[in-house]
Amino acid sequence: MFTNWHRPLLVNTVLMLGLALVAAFGILLDDRELLGEPIWLKPLKFGLAFALYSGTLSWLLSTFTRARRFGSWMGTAFAIAAFAEVAAITTQAARGTFSHFNTSTDSITLLATQVFTNGVAVLFLVQLAIVALALLQRDGDRGLKRAVRAGLAMATYGMVVPVYFLATEVHQRTVADANGREIVMYQGHGVGEAGDFRVPHFVGLHAVQVLLVVFFALRRRDEGRRARLITVAALGYAGLLAFMTWQTGSGHALLPW
Repeated sequence: MFTNWHRPLLVNTVLMLGLALVAAFGILLDDRELLGEPIWLKPLKFGLAFALYSGTLSWLLSTFTRARRFGSWMGTAFAIAAFAEVAAITTQAARGTFSHFNTSTDSITLLATQVFTNGVAVLFLVQLAIVALALLQRDGDRGLKRAVRAGLAMATYGMVVPVYFLATEVHQRTVADANGREIVMYQGHGVGEAGDFRVPHFVGLHAVQVLLVVFFALRRRDEGRRARLITVAALGYAGLLAFMTWQTGSGHALLPW
């Protein structure tokens, strides 16, 4: 089944699932917390998220018929950058301190910050390249192509959303890490009183998986109708993403309670 899938991305998927399993045990066995959450919660979430995205790209690149070699290079770059990013997050979690927005000057935190900065840049550029590759493809089911293109476009938007709020909602604060040390953080996830840019970030990133599920659920429909329904689903999802972005920017919580 996985013979033609992109190998480095497939390996990364397995590694991320392994990390998620280790992090799950960490939550059960390690009672340390950061800002009221288990220190292993972030590695768990990132492990699952990157496993899902890497697995999707591993399959998707195997379906491309044009520029396959370039697509393979981009997939390998994505796998390496994702692994480095999550490794840095996991290292900081194991140390009981913050991986993001941390202004500490110890050597490990400084190295982790460099990994985050460079890793995010690589992931974003590779994402743009994969979107361009998806637009180049001419063969295959129309509904599938629409699901992939719309999903990847919204995933790219999901990557950009936090950057806007980081630039416009700067709020430095001092908090304690799991070791009781006071850490100055140059930013946070919140916007206003209750907004959280992680919401549109998450919803955007996983648009491609949602639309692919819709596509496979419609496999028994004829191609033309399936393509039209995928278009409707993509427009609806884009509307939801736009609403959540506005909601976050207005400082409102996802749920009213």
